[in-house]
Amino acid sequence: MRDIEKREDIVLMVDTFYQKVQQDELIGPIFNSRIAPEAWPAHLDRMYTFWTTILLNQPGYSGQPFEKHRDMPIHKAHFERWVSMFKTIVDNLFEGPIANEAKYRAELMGHLFLAKLEKGRLA
Repeated sequence: MRDIEKREDIVLMVDTFYQKVQQDELIGPIFNSRIAPEAWPAHLDRMYTFWTTILLNQPGYSGQPFEKHRDMPIHKAHFERWVSMFKTIVDNLFEGPIANEAKYRAELMGHLFLAKLEKGRLA
């Protein structure tokens, strides 16, 4: 296996991941209720740009990803599933420093988003 090197690798990673997400019994219904079938291409394109910016240092993504998740009915189990699935997909497709960075960033985002959501629910 090789490392994540170019946008096409990001596309493969994102497409493979979200195909699994849409079928998952725990997090699939949340994604599928929030993203209409005709809106998936735009969502995926945004994810390609996000991960390309994060992992390959190619400019293009701007935004605040947490804001889209603020009012979602998601909890620790959802984040754990999301992170676990993401890491498994990366491990099945790639290996190397950038693949490791992808897994690290996903785990970091999961923890950060969960902490922000929990803090907001306590306020």
